[in-house]
Amino acid sequence: MDLQCLLLIALFFITFSIYYFSSLSKEHKNKGYTSYPLVGLLPDFVKNRNRILEWVTNILADSPTNTFVFKRPGFRGVSTANPSNIEHILKTNFENYPKGARFTYFLEDLLGKGIFNTDAYLWKIQRKTASFEFNARSLRNFVIKNVREEIQLRLIPLLLKNAASKSNETIDLQDLLERFAFDNVCKVVFNEDPACLGEDGKSGGEFMSAFEEATMLSSGRFFYALPYLWQIKRMFNFGSEKRLKEAINIVHGFADKIVTARLTSKIENDENADLLSRFIAKDEYSAQFLRDIIISFILAGRDTTSSALSWFFWILSSRPDVETNILEELKAIRKSSGKSLDDTYDLDELREMHYLHASISEAMRLYPPVAVDSKCCLKDDVMPDGTFVGKGWTVSYNTYAMGRMENIWGKDCKEFLPGRWLENGIFQPENMFKYPVFNAGPRMCLGKDMAYIQMKSIAASVIERFEINVLDTECPEYNLSLTLRMKKGLIVKVRERYVSM
Repeated sequence: MDLQCLLLIALFFITFSIYYFSSLSKEHKNKGYTSYPLVGLLPDFVKNRNRILEWVTNILADSPTNTFVFKRPGFRGVSTANPSNIEHILKTNFENYPKGARFTYFLEDLLGKGIFNTDAYLWKIQRKTASFEFNARSLRNFVIKNVREEIQLRLIPLLLKNAASKSNETIDLQDLLERFAFDNVCKVVFNEDPACLGEDGKSGGEFMSAFEEATMLSSGRFFYALPYLWQIKRMFNFGSEKRLKEAINIVHGFADKIVTARLTSKIENDENADLLSRFIAKDEYSAQFLRDIIISFILAGRDTTSSALSWFFWILSSRPDVETNILEELKAIRKSSGKSLDDTYDLDELREMHYLHASISEAMRLYPPVAVDSKCCLKDDVMPDGTFVGKGWTVSYNTYAMGRMENIWGKDCKEFLPGRWLENGIFQPENMFKYPVFNAGPRMCLGKDMAYIQMKSIAASVIERFEINVLDTECPEYNLSLTLRMKKGLIVKVRERYVSM
């Protein structure tokens, strides 16, 4: 090839590049990102990595259909906050949108073949068993019993001790709620009490700390700028992958011991039977499979409720009007039942807390525990809004962004308004595809009702006894994890509330 030919090729490439980037600049001027040749939106992804939820929310809000198509090295995808698309993904064309190989591969080291990391047959058999058990009155009673004990014997005494401290010490409320949730979910899942919310506040922490690090580092694999970089780190066992391996060994070791012991002494499926015993009673699962199942349920029960309540208490600290309304509702329930402040609420009384239910739901609308969920497209498809989805593409629905879409919630979408959930004082649930906080369709969260039982029990008991003063009123930074955790915790001062209930 002569010099003249090379110059012509170079001139063509320069001309094409100028035209291409010029057209991209015009095309994406108001969309918040630019798609470059070969690397796609990678440069903008790296730039906005630490504020990815806000960045994607702005892109989706600028799109006429609240959907956009993107590419990065290694994969192509679609992100959407469109309720019609979400119904299509999670229900109408459910079989075409499984978790997919990428998602399950990234989390397989920790979750194995557990219910939240499987598709098809393995998912269906776990879902069938879990669905039957979660609808059983005995398991619900077991959950309520454990929540009551954790509140009465640990949470309230710990907060009373802190409130009575003359040094007026601060406390990380998010950490407290995570330890509460961890104790509770471990008792419900395999009837073991790690006592993370023990008297010293730090008991049984090794398993919880390892579990927390394992979930953080596993989810971090999704946010690498260059795909498969984490695989190289895992291959040579260094950095974050070395720490992940060590954390997973602790988690799996703890769970394996429990499963092995339980398999040699089965517990009957009675009022005090935990979830593990109920799965063992089926005589269908190996020890490793049982371990994967319980780890998945611990993940779901521990991180979601504590995240939701942390954001709820942060919002409540700046809304005394909402707090007053909650207190009035609780006072009326106490008066009607004749119970004292030392008594915990029963299930019927929790159901009467319509305003509190609305307030927690509104907090999760703005700060959903699982901010983004993703699927894989098996066959070429077209969304209801006309968006083409190619075979093998990643499809994500952004619950965080959905709570901030004007065409879904109105011009006041960014405001915290519990009243939007109430009609004549009675809580009215929203369409699950407009509010997919607990997922929707066949994968709808089985523990939704139990989550509300736990969250309302904690919130009611804490609010009526204590004033929670958040020290930093600025919106907390969040961690890039499987759930929306506050990066630096929720630092508060606690003072006992002196009011007549």
